[in-house]
Amino acid sequence: MQLGAFSLSLAVKDLETSRNFYEKLGFKVFAGDASQNWLMLKNGDHAIGLFQGMFEKNILTFNPGWDSNAQRATFTDVRDLQRELKAQGVQLQQEADESTTGPASFVVVDPDGNPILVDQHV
Repeated sequence: MQLGAFSLSLAVKDLETSRNFYEKLGFKVFAGDASQNWLMLKNGDHAIGLFQGMFEKNILTFNPGWDSNAQRATFTDVRDLQRELKAQGVQLQQEADESTTGPASFVVVDPDGNPILVDQHV
């Protein structure tokens, strides 16, 4: 199963404070829009997203169709991934509309309550 690029999406209280902190750890902004309260940062191959006011918990995020630099890559469509997980008995918290094409997402929650977002932007 190819899930695409991985990042940790952090629910932050103050975007600029968090940005400054992670920049001290060597992360650099490579995508996002601070005016919309979100930024993507990288340190080598490691990516994190900072999201202010968008969700309650930190989220493991996979992006089918993106490589680690948020550039288009060969991928398995999110709806195919969703069908495969459902066939294995995985419960989905939020589902992609399987009658559509293009951007879509679904959410599963692991046994410890950690949300996992599979978010296709292409």
